[in-house]
Amino acid sequence: MHQHNYIRGMRQGIPVGLGYFVVSFTIGIAARKADLTPVQAAVMSFTNNTSAGQFASFALIASGAPYLEMAISQAVINLRYCLMSCALSQKLDKELPFYHRLFVAFGVTDEIFGLSISQKGKLDPWYTYGVMSVAIPGWSLGTLAGVLSTGVLPQTFLNAMNMALYGMFIAIFMPAAREDKKLLPIIAAAMALSALVHMAPLFDFISSGMKIIVLTLAISGAAAVLMPVPEEEV
Repeated sequence: MHQHNYIRGMRQGIPVGLGYFVVSFTIGIAARKADLTPVQAAVMSFTNNTSAGQFASFALIASGAPYLEMAISQAVINLRYCLMSCALSQKLDKELPFYHRLFVAFGVTDEIFGLSISQKGKLDPWYTYGVMSVAIPGWSLGTLAGVLSTGVLPQTFLNAMNMALYGMFIAIFMPAAREDKKLLPIIAAAMALSALVHMAPLFDFISSGMKIIVLTLAISGAAAVLMPVPEEEV
């Protein structure tokens, strides 16, 4: 059963891995500008699977910021992954060994979380491992390719590749929305509120990472109250 779920995770993680490879090209270019070597950039992407966190760290590295400042900035920027991990913990069997929880937590990204949380019933960690085994190498190899291709590809092409990230989000959540029509208004509300908070000058004092956290709590909390999921379906 674990082997079947692992292979299924790999198969469903292929689009994520391919999308990560394309998107992380820009990560590699930014790493090169921060004077990181190809090996350093690839290792960084393998151990820190977050575009916002990596972009922020490049600016801090270039400015010679102390380690404590880097640690605090990463904790704030990536705080939303704590919320995702809390949600995934409810999908895991209570008897699951702690080391499995650690490995699953290491692989929590927006896309891996989206695939994992959409699984029916309890989540087999081996499914998430299957997704991770394709997605994380795609992110690291894309970063490496971006470092090595600095100055070769035109900027317009690199800008166009960033659209792949939004395509991955659509590919992950729309199948679930087709299956459960109650998710459509939640997705629509999330998109509308995200656009409003992003464009309205009133919210400029809030960092982008904190905006995501506040919206996640507000929208998911409202959905849980208005459209609760029966416990047997969790």
